[in-house]
Amino acid sequence: MAYIYKKGKKWAFRAYMGTDPITGKEIKKSKSGFLTQKDAKLAAALFERQFNDGEYIQPSKFIFDDLCKDWEKHYSQDAKESSLRARKIALKHIINEFGKTPVQKINKKAYQDVIDKLSNKFSTNYISSIHSSTNMVFEYAQSLNLIKETPTKGIKLPKKKKTVSDLENDNSINQKFLEKEELEEFLSVAKNEGLEGDLLAFTMLAYTGLRIGEMVALKWSDIDYEKQTLRVIKTYYNPTNNKLNYTLLTPKTEGSIRTITIDPLLIDLLRLHEQEQEVVKRENKPFYKDNDFIFATNEGYPKTIKHLSIRMQRLLKKTSIKKAVTPHSFRHTHTSLLIEANVHIKEIQERLGHSDINTTMDIYAHMTKNIKKEASNKFSNLMKDLSKNLID
Repeated sequence: MAYIYKKGKKWAFRAYMGTDPITGKEIKKSKSGFLTQKDAKLAAALFERQFNDGEYIQPSKFIFDDLCKDWEKHYSQDAKESSLRARKIALKHIINEFGKTPVQKINKKAYQDVIDKLSNKFSTNYISSIHSSTNMVFEYAQSLNLIKETPTKGIKLPKKKKTVSDLENDNSINQKFLEKEELEEFLSVAKNEGLEGDLLAFTMLAYTGLRIGEMVALKWSDIDYEKQTLRVIKTYYNPTNNKLNYTLLTPKTEGSIRTITIDPLLIDLLRLHEQEQEVVKRENKPFYKDNDFIFATNEGYPKTIKHLSIRMQRLLKKTSIKKAVTPHSFRHTHTSLLIEANVHIKEIQERLGHSDINTTMDIYAHMTKNIKKEASNKFSNLMKDLSKNLID
């Protein structure tokens, strides 16, 4: 039972909170400044109810910046280096706003205002990344009983509205992948004017749908010529693009660990590349570091993603393709061609290594012109008799 007493002209309460396990002394909660005895009693009753129900949060001056540092140590125990780096980059924007603010003083309104402010500077996807990272930090604070509720809960993430003009000029869907004819043109240029390894690299991306990090990490031990399969069990990580400072990580998700069947064309290109690589190894034997990488430099190190991106841009300039595509566009290209070939969406999910079928469904929307035309033709055939009657 709390003790209610008068302190000067105002009222106060003192309540028992147990015993300190280290010192053995009683822990008490005191609060003063109440205008009436009744106010003090109500406040004391509220405190005791919260304390007994485990809902009471001890006041703390722990600031947001320190919370993020503490969370990073905790998160890094299980997270990949690449994931931690992405989270830290996203959190910088919130730290800039709340870095020195005590965690308990960051409320929902203040956080919503910051999200609204950042939405004017960054894309919807990036805002979502910032929010999800911040939410993880506040949930960590909640698990430590630093806060009762997370200020990130129930926040509305702004969505940028498109105007009619935006929709008329929006070619983003078509820009995400190459049409079959465009892919044929690009690979023909890679064959005739590409540099060492270009044809294999970009054919591999287009014919398998691998993430570029998965492809760069491939080793010869991942290829089974007899079964014509390719195994994905690692991914390449190198944020500095220094060929010596790379790391091999486990794939993005559990679903990303997979073995897929590959086209006979790729088998032929791989055999040819293996023979050419053996020549390079012999010629550069004194300084060749052989770690079994398929896409290796003349010194044996895996090629960087930046290196392959530069090679891709070089080839694009020699084509009639005007799209702002990237190496990841080949993954979308592979998906769209699988859809055009009427491959079941579950098979597409497994081949691409998506643990969540919703991810596959999102890409499923990126239809090729041929599919759209086919849909139109099917509708025309279905309505042929009715259409004929309308004209006659």
